[in-house]
Amino acid sequence: MRADVSIGLPGPTPVEHLLALAPRIERFGFSALWLNDLPNGDSLAGLRAVATATETLRLATGVIPLDRRPADTLDLDGLPTERTTIGIGSGGAPRPLALVADGIATLRRATRASIVVGALGPLMRRLAAEQADGVLFNWLSPDAAAEAVTELRAAAADRSVRAVLYVRTITDPAARPDLEREAERYESVPSYAANFDRLGIRAIDATLSAGHRLAEFDVADEIVLRAITPSGSLAELERFVEDAAAWRAGTA
Repeated sequence: MRADVSIGLPGPTPVEHLLALAPRIERFGFSALWLNDLPNGDSLAGLRAVATATETLRLATGVIPLDRRPADTLDLDGLPTERTTIGIGSGGAPRPLALVADGIATLRRATRASIVVGALGPLMRRLAAEQADGVLFNWLSPDAAAEAVTELRAAAADRSVRAVLYVRTITDPAARPDLEREAERYESVPSYAANFDRLGIRAIDATLSAGHRLAEFDVADEIVLRAITPSGSLAELERFVEDAAAWRAGTA
C-alpha cells in the first residue's frame, strides 16, 4: 500500500470502547482514528479521550457539519495539535461555500491542527484545494476516486493538499445487510443521488467488503476504513481492526 490506512468509527461509539480500541489501532500501525460527528456523538469529546490512551495515532473528525456546530463554538482543548485533523463540512447550509470558507478562516485563528474539508462537488473541492490542508472524499468508487484525486492535484497547483478517501467497509459477511442499508440510505439523499447518477455508479460500488480489493482504492494519500459491523459491539470492532490489519499487511 502506498496510501496510509486509517480506521473510522461512528461518533456514538462509547468512550470505553474507544479507550480499548485506540491503543490496538495504534499498535497495528494504522495512521489515524477518524470519528464522525453526530448529534448523539461528539467527535471532539471522543478524540480527547483517545488522545489520553495513545502516543502517535493521529486523531481526526470526519466531518463536523458547520451548520450544526459553527467553527467558533468548537472546543479544541485537550487535543494535541501536532496529530489532530479537524474535518469540517457544510451540512445542509444554504450557502455552503461561504460557510466553509469562514469556518476554515476561524479555525486557522484558533488552532494549528490540520483542516480537512468534506467535499462532494467540484466547487467545494476547489475551495478545499485552495484553502484547506486536505479533502475528504466520500462515497466514490475506485475509478471515481482516482479522477477526483487527479483533479484535486491540478486545482491545488503548488500547494500540498492531502487526499483522504473515506470508504464504508465490512470484514464480517454478517454485516452485509447493514452495509447495503447504509448504501441505500445515501442513495435516497438528493445530493448524493445526483452525484451517483453523474458518476454512473451505485453507492454499493463505493464500499469495501473483501480484502483483495483494498489495493483498488489505493489512489489517495490516506484511506479511511469506516467500520460497519452487525451490532457495533466492542468484540466486533476489535475483530474488524484485526481483519483490516491483515488486509493491510496482505495476509488475508
